[in-house]
Amino acid sequence: MAKKITLLGSTGSIGTQSLDVARTQGYEVFALAAYSNVDLLERQIQEFHPRYVAVVSPVAYERLSARLAGQADAPILMQGAESLVELAKMPEADVVLNAVVGIAGLGATLAALEAGKDVALANKESLVTGGHLVMQAAQKSGAKLLPVDSEHSAIFQCLQDPYGPKALSKILLTASGGPFFGMKPEELKNKTFRDALKHPNWSMGSKITIDSATLMNKGLELIEAVWLFDLPADKVEVVVQRQSIIHSMVQFVDNSILAQLGVPDMRIPIQYALTWPERLPGSTPELDFRTLQSITFDQPDEETFRCLAACKKAITKGGLAPCAANGANEEAVRLFLEEKIGFLDIGRLVEAVVDSDSFGGSYNLSDVYECDRMARRFVLEQL
Repeated sequence: MAKKITLLGSTGSIGTQSLDVARTQGYEVFALAAYSNVDLLERQIQEFHPRYVAVVSPVAYERLSARLAGQADAPILMQGAESLVELAKMPEADVVLNAVVGIAGLGATLAALEAGKDVALANKESLVTGGHLVMQAAQKSGAKLLPVDSEHSAIFQCLQDPYGPKALSKILLTASGGPFFGMKPEELKNKTFRDALKHPNWSMGSKITIDSATLMNKGLELIEAVWLFDLPADKVEVVVQRQSIIHSMVQFVDNSILAQLGVPDMRIPIQYALTWPERLPGSTPELDFRTLQSITFDQPDEETFRCLAACKKAITKGGLAPCAANGANEEAVRLFLEEKIGFLDIGRLVEAVVDSDSFGGSYNLSDVYECDRMARRFVLEQL
């Protein structure tokens, strides 16, 4: 029987590729959610006929509502950020694919898990900001967290042998290095957001592309890996793999290493999250070793790209330190895209907020959101 999916963040890069997978596999789309892209969302509604559609932006909600008025098969429309949570916990869907950007996806991840829904997780910030709460919810309900990030999907695939997790020694988390790999601070100080958005391998949204350029994305993924695979941070090693062909590797106690390879196409990990534990034919091209001339490795420069170092420090501190790092980064990236701060300021601000407090101890969901507000306020006060 074809799966029913609820897709949160349907108009973003991951969302549109998820619908490519749904189209290929014949999945039923039970619900869609987006922030404000009415034109694309309307086209998705016409093709996939979801029962529910949520729009976060009030202005966009009114526009879509007017366009759909009088249509007999129009979906039930929902409005506001809280509608993501409502969609996530509806019982009809088999899996909730959370492709929302930023901490805005945390509430929906928790709601889906608490309702016993499997979550295909592309919203890494859920684990970065509220990792303890998310893992606790999954363990309590028995619902599965299925990673969508290409790196975590690679690790997940390498650990499918029942003895794999028991014998795991460390994770080798690969990074493309972004568009500025090898550059030093003097070369980076005048880089604009237009420069940072020119990723060499992947086509992604603006926020994650900026995060790739600063290596913040790899820092967030390191934190996510700590939670997903229950390893300390010093057992997650970041390795630069410029071609984005090896998506990550795992090393076992006997020092053997397994790697997952494939073309840099997000539809591969998306499909595996949705079809797991099965593997099914898809629409992505195969990796052609006849044309692959080299696979190279290097080490990240943490002294220049301070975000990665800050994330390591944050997960080592524990508590809400990762949440603070994420909040500061989201605010700093927004300011960088608005050309109010420079590229190197992003790492400086993220590191500064992590150093500003101990952040230890247990926390609840209200604490997470308060820490996020504090971190954003901290960044604005530095301007």
